[in-house]
Amino acid sequence: MAYRILHCGKSLNNYNLCIEHSVAGFGTRGPEKDDIVFLVVKHNKQTLCGLRARLGEPTDQQPWPDADRYVSAYKLIDIAYADPFDIRFLAEYGGKYWPLKFLQGAKPIKDENAVHALQSTFEEYQIEQPVKLRRADEPSLLDEGEEDDSDPLLEVNPDNLSEILSEVPEARIKVMGTFQTIPFRNETDALRGLESLVNENFYNLFPRYTLSHSLLIPENRIFLSSGVEARGEKLIKGIRSIPDALLIVYSEHEKHPFKIALIEYECFGEGKTRSQEKSNYLNGQVIPQLMRFASAFSIVTDKQIRDQTIKSWVDKVIQHIYSDPECIEKVSGWIKCMRPTLSDQLVGREMDRVLTEAFQKALQVLLIIDDLSDEQKDTIANVIRAFKLENGDSIEFISYIVRLEQRIRISDSDAEYALSVQ
Repeated sequence: MAYRILHCGKSLNNYNLCIEHSVAGFGTRGPEKDDIVFLVVKHNKQTLCGLRARLGEPTDQQPWPDADRYVSAYKLIDIAYADPFDIRFLAEYGGKYWPLKFLQGAKPIKDENAVHALQSTFEEYQIEQPVKLRRADEPSLLDEGEEDDSDPLLEVNPDNLSEILSEVPEARIKVMGTFQTIPFRNETDALRGLESLVNENFYNLFPRYTLSHSLLIPENRIFLSSGVEARGEKLIKGIRSIPDALLIVYSEHEKHPFKIALIEYECFGEGKTRSQEKSNYLNGQVIPQLMRFASAFSIVTDKQIRDQTIKSWVDKVIQHIYSDPECIEKVSGWIKCMRPTLSDQLVGREMDRVLTEAFQKALQVLLIIDDLSDEQKDTIANVIRAFKLENGDSIEFISYIVRLEQRIRISDSDAEYALSVQ
């Protein structure tokens, strides 16, 4: 467990959204479950802290307008609030460049005296309910527009670089080594295909999903979806399709503890290198394929066929779970965590219920691809979110870009960062 300060810069909107949704987002890797975070924001020339919490499970919930900036997000648990207080007293422990020592990148605070001072000051100002900070010129509104969230305290004057690195050597980014980006051969190649390599390294690639709280089912052929689209009163026969994998995610603190992600792997690889080729493939195959997945479980499909599809998929998921003792133990453990008094004989029935509900109310389409622009990502997200589930929520869209890197040279195996060239 580490103590960290999560700095929202000057973005009151992001600060308030963290409090409202009990979620924290980080721009770098490093924070882990059970770490203690203090939430701060720059406001009226002060660096104010108004929340302390423990990091719970990773989450896909990212309510901030600039959510793409954050590489990880966690639910906040064991939350405590404080009347916002200025933390600039940390200069007594971190010196002239205390912001770089304690605020930069939400790094762990290694000075025990600083941690003690932060804890004791927080408890001195602790209150029962959160205080939402607002701009003086907009006292009744949250600032939802674009904000300059940079904090001058974290800006580095090149003229003072030597002094800064002498005082705070950890401020320098240390590079592990250099790498060359090379293309995957294609999606399905057994040795250099995107799908096989991602499946083999799934939990190392995506720390957001933990082995203890998720179940990856890469045997895609066990699933088959079919549906019809309802336009007015006319039913149109749907298109049969299967995802490349399915992921079940369990998080006890979410509104829906069980979520289902339909995973689609796509790869331009060596065969599609030109922009026009990639665009044609994306628009002609990838997007229609993702739409088929979404429509099969959306209210655009006739309810009877939709229910039949869900029942078939749930039966196959449960069959897969019961074919592996480790899967049985894992998923049964999730069920018992939700309902500790449930008898062992009823676990299977409850498993059927929660999986059915996940398909109906908490479905995601997850695209893993080797290249995707921000504009293309936004376009696909808008298309998928247009499909509604039974509870009125949109189907979520998540995308990850995965690239194959070949080592050029390793210079510091203990460093956190690397440089790559294409």
